[in-house]
Amino acid sequence: MSDNTPGYPFPKRASIHQRRAQESAPPESQVHVEETQPSVSIEASRSSARSPAKDTDFDQILRPGSHAAPAPETAVPAGLPTRRTRRLAQEETASETTGMRSRRLAQERRAVRKRRRRRSIRTFIVLLLTLTLCAGGIYLAYTQLRGSSSSSTAADDFPGPGNGQVVVTIYDGESGQQIGQRLVDAGVVKSLSAFIRAFEANKAAVGIRPGSYTLKKEMSASGAIAALLDDANRMDNTVTVTPGQTKEQVAEQIALVTDIPLDQVKTAMADATTIGLPAEANGNVEGWLAPGSYELAEGETAESLITQMVAATKKQLDDLGVSAADREKVLTKASILEREVRNPEYLPMVSRVIDNRLADTNGETRGLLQMDSTVLYGVGKTGGIPTAEDLAADNPYNTYRNPGLPPSPISQPSSQAINAAIHPAEGNWLYFVTVDLDSGETLFAATHDEQTQNTKLLEEYCSTHQGKC
Repeated sequence: MSDNTPGYPFPKRASIHQRRAQESAPPESQVHVEETQPSVSIEASRSSARSPAKDTDFDQILRPGSHAAPAPETAVPAGLPTRRTRRLAQEETASETTGMRSRRLAQERRAVRKRRRRRSIRTFIVLLLTLTLCAGGIYLAYTQLRGSSSSSTAADDFPGPGNGQVVVTIYDGESGQQIGQRLVDAGVVKSLSAFIRAFEANKAAVGIRPGSYTLKKEMSASGAIAALLDDANRMDNTVTVTPGQTKEQVAEQIALVTDIPLDQVKTAMADATTIGLPAEANGNVEGWLAPGSYELAEGETAESLITQMVAATKKQLDDLGVSAADREKVLTKASILEREVRNPEYLPMVSRVIDNRLADTNGETRGLLQMDSTVLYGVGKTGGIPTAEDLAADNPYNTYRNPGLPPSPISQPSSQAINAAIHPAEGNWLYFVTVDLDSGETLFAATHDEQTQNTKLLEEYCSTHQGKC
């Protein structure tokens, strides 16, 4: 009977076969540790490191015949992880995963903070640029508005500080408008409107003292106000006669500076012999008081001062070759020019108008000068436009009623006016009218119809400049 006969037991051979099979096969524990679950061995080693194995544990594992219950970690099929092993593996994985997430979250938070910081910086820059642009726009608008406002007012005012030298006399009781007009006539300020603005803007201007002041020509209105308030510019020991003044104004100036009573000054003016007044003046000193500044010497009297003025006029006429017979005529004509013309460039042209009208005895003008300045002088006025009552006044100086020159000069003429009276321009004009009392713009016409059209411009000016006409 062979060994493998069924039912025939060969326990020894069976045990030998089993032992050979076991020896030829790799241990299950090795397969489990090395192939199936390498992490179990790691955990087992960690577990063993944390808690030392007991003898009973080894006995249960090494003694196959033992009936003791296996430990929960080993009482599982080979190759499968135990509950503890899974838990430890999950904790290990969770620990690694949590660490990675924490680092990733930290990185994301840093990135968010950076983005927020960059947005904040961009927002700040944009806001700063916006504010800068707004401020620039406001400043530009302000400067343009200011520039437009300045340009609108600069047209009627000199920029200053001025040049040359001129003496202007301010009389007691004169208003700001009268002072301004005096400065305009002297060429100190450009327009009355500019001076009035500066006068009203300076509260101290009401304290301007009467007297003679040394000023510059073409000053700004505010600069002229400041100069009039500075006593350093006021001449206390000098009597100044300015072109266009009447003999009454000159008498007041002498009395103001010298403290000589006004009635004594007028008496001296009437003493033709003492003051050297020529016979052709007919005893009237008007027009013979030469403009200029006169220093007061020790013991100066009204007679000695007026004598100097008359002598200066005679010398000037002699230097120009004016004969004694023509002196009064030249001075009368020049005095009208002085009061009628604001802009010196028009002096020769107005001089021609006077000559043409005097010669036009049978024409349109019938030899009537029709000069407002003479009418005003006849009623005791020194400026403005004659009223209907003034034009109707019956006196020898009303050249609307009386042909020819008035009986005497009406003011003290300047050397320019005297030269223009002697040397008139060429032209056929019979009329002229000043259409702008600030600038002195004057228009000329050869016929009455042309004059009517030009006069409408003056009426328009007066309607928009209340108080100046």
